[in-house]
Amino acid sequence: QLVESGGGLVQAGGSLRLSCKAARSITSFFNGNSWGWYRQAPGKQRELVASITSTRSTDYADSVKGRFTIYKDSSRKMVYLQMSSLKPEDTAVYYCNTLKEALNWGQGTQVTVSA
Repeated sequence: QLVESGGGLVQAGGSLRLSCKAARSITSFFNGNSWGWYRQAPGKQRELVASITSTRSTDYADSVKGRFTIYKDSSRKMVYLQMSSLKPEDTAVYYCNTLKEALNWGQGTQVTVSA
């Protein structure tokens, strides 16, 4: 149900835009939920890095504040994460889901930042 894309290998200081398609969610479900981007680095627990509410209020983990921007396109049921000034510690597999983690997790998209 969730398909993430846009990851890759980038040098420190670079940028990437991640995309998440909630392919099978109905529009009312998509619009009525808050969505988040999560990441999981090797050996670490999955953590929430950015969220956007149904009214488009956003929040960010301190580690990414000022560098990442979350936004959505409700007509396409897409959630995006624009990442800038990337650091090696941003290396992880990135996932999207509702803040209630209501959907099955997708495959995620690998982001690797080289020093």
